[in-house]
Amino acid sequence: MAGNLTRDEARERARLLKVESYEVALDLTEGDERFESVTTVRFTSTNPGASTFIDLHGANVRKVTLNGTDLDVSDYDAEKGRFPLPSLAESNELLIDADCSYMRTGEGLHRFVDPVDQKVYLHSQFETADAHRMYACFDQPDLKAVFQLTVLAPADWEVVSNASAAKVEDLGGQTGRHGGVQPAKRWEFEATPVISTYITALVAGPYFKVTSEHDGIPLGLYCRASLGEHLDADNLFEVTRQGFDFFHRVFGVRYPFTKYDQLFVPEFNAGAMENAGCVTFLEDYVFRSRVTDAVVERRAETILHEMAHMWFGDLVTMRWWDDLWLNESFATYVSVLAQAEATRWGNGAWTTFANVEKSWAYRQDQLPSTHPIAADIPDMQAVEVNFDGITYAKGASVLKQLVAYVGLDNFLAGVRDYFAEHAWGNTELKDLLAALERTSGRDLSSWSKEWLETSWVNTLRPSFEVSDGRFTSFEVLQEAPADYPTLRSHRIAIGLYSLVDGVLTRTKRVELDVVGARTSVAELVGAEQPDLVLLNDDDLTYAKIRLDERSLNTLVAGGIAAFTESLPRALCWSAAWDMTRDGEMSTRDYVKLVISGAGTVSDITVLQAVLRQARQAVQQYAAPAWRAEGLAVLAAELRSLLGSAAPGSDHQLAFLQAFAPVAVSDADLDLVQAILDGTDVPEGLTVDADLRWTLVSALVSGGRLAEADIEAELERDPTATGERSAALCRAAIPTAGGKAAAWDRIVGGDLANHIARATITGFQDPHHAELLEPYREKYFAEVGRVYQEWTFEKASTFAVGCFPTLLIEPATVKAAQDFLASEQPPQALRRLILEGADGVSRALRNQETDAASA
Repeated sequence: MAGNLTRDEARERARLLKVESYEVALDLTEGDERFESVTTVRFTSTNPGASTFIDLHGANVRKVTLNGTDLDVSDYDAEKGRFPLPSLAESNELLIDADCSYMRTGEGLHRFVDPVDQKVYLHSQFETADAHRMYACFDQPDLKAVFQLTVLAPADWEVVSNASAAKVEDLGGQTGRHGGVQPAKRWEFEATPVISTYITALVAGPYFKVTSEHDGIPLGLYCRASLGEHLDADNLFEVTRQGFDFFHRVFGVRYPFTKYDQLFVPEFNAGAMENAGCVTFLEDYVFRSRVTDAVVERRAETILHEMAHMWFGDLVTMRWWDDLWLNESFATYVSVLAQAEATRWGNGAWTTFANVEKSWAYRQDQLPSTHPIAADIPDMQAVEVNFDGITYAKGASVLKQLVAYVGLDNFLAGVRDYFAEHAWGNTELKDLLAALERTSGRDLSSWSKEWLETSWVNTLRPSFEVSDGRFTSFEVLQEAPADYPTLRSHRIAIGLYSLVDGVLTRTKRVELDVVGARTSVAELVGAEQPDLVLLNDDDLTYAKIRLDERSLNTLVAGGIAAFTESLPRALCWSAAWDMTRDGEMSTRDYVKLVISGAGTVSDITVLQAVLRQARQAVQQYAAPAWRAEGLAVLAAELRSLLGSAAPGSDHQLAFLQAFAPVAVSDADLDLVQAILDGTDVPEGLTVDADLRWTLVSALVSGGRLAEADIEAELERDPTATGERSAALCRAAIPTAGGKAAAWDRIVGGDLANHIARATITGFQDPHHAELLEPYREKYFAEVGRVYQEWTFEKASTFAVGCFPTLLIEPATVKAAQDFLASEQPPQALRRLILEGADGVSRALRNQETDAASA
């Protein structure tokens, strides 16, 4: 990472400087590789005569003037991305005239050419510290300033930034600095309020636009012109309006910016980014093909998450990235709260949260790289790898528990006080906790130490004795590993469920505090033993739960299909998956559970998560001798479910999407081929462009289709999505030559990030792990160089995606250990290697469990 700003450097620069304003002028008409960037910064210094530096990466610097004096441009450190500023005055004006580089990695100002019409689209991505790839700035969150942007762009482009356009001037034919004439317009934007560099933004190109308004707020939706017909504006505006109404009501502060644009941009690395008034989204959220409601629900949560950031993150901003978790966890929690209380998904949003978000958190929290929610972030490299399940999902789970502890009304009252007190400023965790303590009357210091400053997830297990069918004792056991021994205080509910007229019904519920290693539950002594005991019923705390033998047998025997409520069923699915991942339940028993219950899961989000987990279990956790049988069993059930699903339903589509990746037998591949050819399409199913690629991928992996067939499909779908899908399929060709060609494309480093990710996905086809044997050694020979030479996004994509995850052998773990011992890589890369090796070690243990169960 250029510069790798440290926390100490940021603190010193924040102590020394107060930034007043930026005026940034960009010329986007200069060519395909670079653009002109002229920045004027006005700032004061608390220590006249002192020196500092300003950030600017990858630039050709032409002129630098500080307080009327030209500075030597040869002082620019291109490698670190810094320009030294000597002998500051009390009041300073700095001008930097430079050419900056367009990016193809999704960082800085990213440039994309649409393969459909060859039109150019730009979008910025500056979190955590990439604003200085577009303009010179003091790139840290606590040096806020007013920004005023002027952009010269081709005349047929839309240009969008944080503020509204104050003036758009048609300049006619413009001669660029490097020659050439083209029609151009100059866009002058209003000055922003005081905001941080990382949430400034620019999106430009011939975007398709739809506008509306709500409660006096101008609304805009943007996507590429070739996707305009697929932009479902009505649904997007509906969720947006619901979000504004909810947040205005609960936050007590009106939306703090002048307009609200949501832009779906190509080759975006994340799900979305909370640029003030100019939110960018992954383009996949424009659905050109049919998707299940699970994807629509996820998009709604993302919309609400980014909207929440307008207050928590943009209006009030963390001082440094130690509090990244609070920024993201808060947005995650309140987005689900908004979804539950203000949209059509209702309380089903909490079911999704329990099954999807918490599953992510539990997995991340058990890796060797686990860290406290409030992590120590000494520099920018450290923060990049902390955009993880702890930062988002564990933090949100803990906030949900905090809300239960202080009460929702008190929590929201504290948040309102926090916004009122710190608007347009920077804060730390202690500032939010102080506000919540005032409104709730509770001391949160011990809660913070217990939950925010420790790592790992506790396990809660029922322990009881039974006589004559009734409990004579009942305890909740709390466990923690020796390396992370913290036993926390949990508020949980315990539900007793019995089969009543074929329905698994809750017959008793008790709520209590679990503290320490053993907690007696006197209320259950004398109660009749049910068919199923469910700890953490209603999902009140953050902990893994275990099922006793009778309860697990109830589920495996088909009882999981007898639930009528979605949340307890989701909690049971989650518990079974945790037991499988932890080696307390065999893969074949988990698959049996999935087969017994998948057909009755009404919640499409839970269903798709369970089917993905079942496939992963068979491909990685099953004993090698049973893997083929496991795939056949799973494929047979999915094929049956596909045949019986309601025509045109979400379930029909979900079953086919899950069936294709496990179709390996001749008969199953024949069905995939028949659906693709149109000779045997299930009633009500539309085989659209994205579904065709799913089927083509399965047939390529199965050896039925080859390079020529992929090219023919790409001619049928010559879009950006088609290019990514074709790249995946080429890399999945099950030959040594196909893998070698894919590897060469990956390590060449020339692929745009989305093409690289697709290529890596196809390369790591689990059906042909034997073809990956040569690449264990090659991976460890390359990853150090890649991490040193490539940008963080590209390097981390390679480090994670190409790790030999599918070579589930002790040799893989040893190769990782040898690399770490001999190369001593940077801490961020060390973390990624440790995580990959831990996944292989877990798979080895689970394969042993599955083999023993046979």
